[in-house]
Amino acid sequence: MSAKLTIEQVRHVAQLASLALSDAEADALASDLGSIIQHVASLDRLDVSGVEPTLHPSQMAPALRPDVIVPSLPRELYFAAAPETAHGGFAVPKVLDGD
Repeated sequence: MSAKLTIEQVRHVAQLASLALSDAEADALASDLGSIIQHVASLDRLDVSGVEPTLHPSQMAPALRPDVIVPSLPRELYFAAAPETAHGGFAVPKVLDGD
């Protein structure tokens, strides 16, 4: 089964990921991603009818710490280390357009 991606498909995915690719990088990625897709598609041919579904590969119980309330440091201590604060919180640059 051939899972060759076109250069246009690779460039489209690169655009969605905000990546700039050279022609050589796009060619290499088309080949590499095609190989990955082909490998994943080969998993469809495996007979897993006798395999029990699992939620996690390990049957061990997760190691959880007790949920204990402990006092935190005063807010002023955190704000003293911040470059800028506003309205009782940390001031950060705007990253999204709009209101």
